[in-house]
Order: sequence, then C-alpha cells, then structure tokens
Amino acid sequence: MALKRVLIANKSFPEIGLELLKKKVETIVVPHLDYEPESLPAIKKAIIGCDAAIWNTKHQLTGEILDLAGPQLKAISTMSSGTDHINLDDVFTRGLLLGNTPNVLDNCVADIAVGLLIAAARRFKEGVDEIMSGEWKYGVQWSLGQDIAGSTVGVIGLGGIGQAMVRRLKGFDVARFLYSGRSEKPEAKTLGAERMQLEQLLRESDFVLLSCPLSEETRHIINADTLKLMKRNAVLVNIGRGGLVDQEALYDALKQGQIFSAGLDVVTPEPLPKDHPLLTLPNCFIVPHLGSATIATRNAMATISANNVTQALEGQPMMYPVS
Repeated sequence: MALKRVLIANKSFPEIGLELLKKKVETIVVPHLDYEPESLPAIKKAIIGCDAAIWNTKHQLTGEILDLAGPQLKAISTMSSGTDHINLDDVFTRGLLLGNTPNVLDNCVADIAVGLLIAAARRFKEGVDEIMSGEWKYGVQWSLGQDIAGSTVGVIGLGGIGQAMVRRLKGFDVARFLYSGRSEKPEAKTLGAERMQLEQLLRESDFVLLSCPLSEETRHIINADTLKLMKRNAVLVNIGRGGLVDQEALYDALKQGQIFSAGLDVVTPEPLPKDHPLLTLPNCFIVPHLGSATIATRNAMATISANNVTQALEGQPMMYPVS
C-alpha cells in the first residue's frame, strides 16, 4: 500500500520533525523559503495529491490552495501557536482537520517579551546608536529610562504566553499586574493579576504587553484612540502579531512623545522594509520575529506538527487540534 503524502511548505522545517515523518509517510518538501518568489508557486504545485500538509509558512492558506490538493487531503498542521495565516472557514467547510503547536513556545516568547521591555524602557537602541556614531555622552541626566520596580504592568491576553510573562516579571518587583481579555482567567488569582476593561488597563499601566491572538476583533486594538489613553511614560511591547497595532498611529505617538517607547518582535509586513518609518525612531526597538527562535523550541514545534498530521492520518486525535 502506498504511503500517505505530506507536504512541508517551507524547507526550513527542522530535521527532527522530518525524520519522524519519514518513518510513517512520504514527505514532499518545498525547496524554498517564504521570501523567495518561487515559494508560493512551488507550494501550489507540490500540494497536488497530498494527504496532509505542514503549513510552516507565512503564506495564507486559502480555499484555492486546498482545492488544488484534491479530495484526499485530510489534515493540516501549522508550526505555530497562531492560526491567523489560515483561512479557518475554508479549512472547516471542507471537513479538514487542523492542528497547531501551542504551549511549547510560551517560555521562550515570554523571554523575548521581557528582553524587549527592558530594551525599550532603558533606551538600548539610542545607546547603541550613540556608541556606533561616536556620540557616547556622559552626565547624570543622560539616557534616562523607566523603572520596572514599582510599576504597573498591563497584559492584553493572559493566555499561556501572558502568564509566562507575568511569572518572569514578578522577579522585577512589579507593584501591580492587570490584564484584559474575553474571559476571566482562573490562573490570574495565583498570579496576582487583576482583570479590567481594556481602556482602564491602558490608563493605569506603565508597561502594556500585547500577547493576544490576532482576529478581526483584536486587529488594531492599539490605534490612535487607544494610544491616547496611555501614559506619557508608557512602554508598549508586542509579541503577539503585527496586526494588533496600527503602525501609522504608533509612529505618530512615538514621534510626538505621546508614549515613551515601544519594543516589537512582530510587525506588518514581515520582513519590514528597511525604509519603514518605525525604523527611523530612536524610541522604537524592533527585533525580527525571534519569539520562538530557540533550537529546543523549534524542534519541539516541529515534533508536535509532525505528530499532529501523522496521528490524524492514522485516524487518531491530533495532539493539539484547532476547532
């Protein structure tokens, strides 16, 4: 009996996941990275006749691509926690199974969030720029930043990553933790986090951390109006998705000193053009979507995504199904 065929949409898929798949299925690896112009056409060609797909790419998974695969397609797994690059309606109306890789990346993404918070609050970008340009100044009033100790931290989205951020920041002697979200989180009591409406959280927080999923409800949750609610000393950190922030409004707020600074792991688009206005700002510290970029985490994500599709093809529940 012929082996089931599994598409891997990007050649950067970790070897540990590939070896796991090869024990059970035939793998078809697209020999391109997302930014290469051949990537999407190659995916559309390679998915024809596949039984499952690991969608480890930023390209949008659409009904058109699903239909190219054919009626034998049964299962898809992302190699991510988020599913904003998947057209969920197209997947579910075709009766397909979908999995993702949550939880395993909570700690390393939380680490990046804390790093961005410190970098933005303590003006790392300005400091490095001044060293590189030979403009390193001295004096007790030079390059003053914001304290974390005694501050109020607001978390928008107290899921696994949000909770991991709070656990880390407890060691910095934060005075108060606030959170907003669609529902009460039972873990909040143990973490000492108080739930409140978004508008009040923005008014009271010295640091605002974005860790909620991107949806139509949360798109541009940080915009010109919500930025006006924030303190002038506020630091914004985004480790969720770039679409959570209206970047034009953020640029204006940072340029005008409406908020103190921002630290971003995610932006729109990715990669960000080198002439993007945000990159010109001394108070906007950006890293290139490094949230889950550790060896152990990416290997764990690859293992889960491989198990998701092989278990689905064997008629078993996925490790992490999305419904």
